[in-house]
Amino acid sequence: MAELRYRAGNITNPRVHKIGIIALGSHLENHGPALPIDTDAKIGAHIAFQSSLLTGAKFLGIIFPAYELDSIDHGVHVSLDVLKKNVTATLNQAKEFLDIEKVVIVNAHGGNIPLIGELWDIEDKTGLTITFNNKVISSEGPHGGSGELSMAKVLGIVNEEEVINQANVNEYEEIGLYGFKKARHDDPNIDKGARDIEENGVYVDEEYGNRLFSLAINSVLLDVSYGLQKK
Repeated sequence: MAELRYRAGNITNPRVHKIGIIALGSHLENHGPALPIDTDAKIGAHIAFQSSLLTGAKFLGIIFPAYELDSIDHGVHVSLDVLKKNVTATLNQAKEFLDIEKVVIVNAHGGNIPLIGELWDIEDKTGLTITFNNKVISSEGPHGGSGELSMAKVLGIVNEEEVINQANVNEYEEIGLYGFKKARHDDPNIDKGARDIEENGVYVDEEYGNRLFSLAINSVLLDVSYGLQKK
């Protein structure tokens, strides 16, 4: 077997090769007329990929399935158990073939947050140390709102001709999750976001999108740095 040059290239530390970064989003859900159905997947993949470039950590791609609460029916999702099994299998493959010990999961879909409660079991079944990075979700604001529109502008995936229709919550109930009454009742933050879009509309600001990406990427960089410090 060839002796690998772990110090080669632009890396932060040779031990960074033991760390993988993988995106977790959603490929099949409505985001209004101005955004594609795989917006979350593309945002998460961008953050994960850019973070891997800046650190030298291994880019592991993206998890395909996603979970969502039953009260939010705006796409095609799987059960939490199916998502958990897929994540476990994917990370076991990464460990086997890429010799990693730690993983940062970059989550860009709010519906996946309950997976946090299953991480202990996934770690047990993979033997990996896992960090669940949810920074973009905590920063971007309402579903299909100005944050996602602005990041989509950076990525070149927003249909600007349809932005004028994006805040029509009566036709596009997924915007701000406006039309999902139970979810709004159960979560005051969802209700606040829905009301904000109803009252103030949405906008596209590329500078804002870049700031959101920078915030999310820097958060992942901190996770990788922390992983290098821990043995």
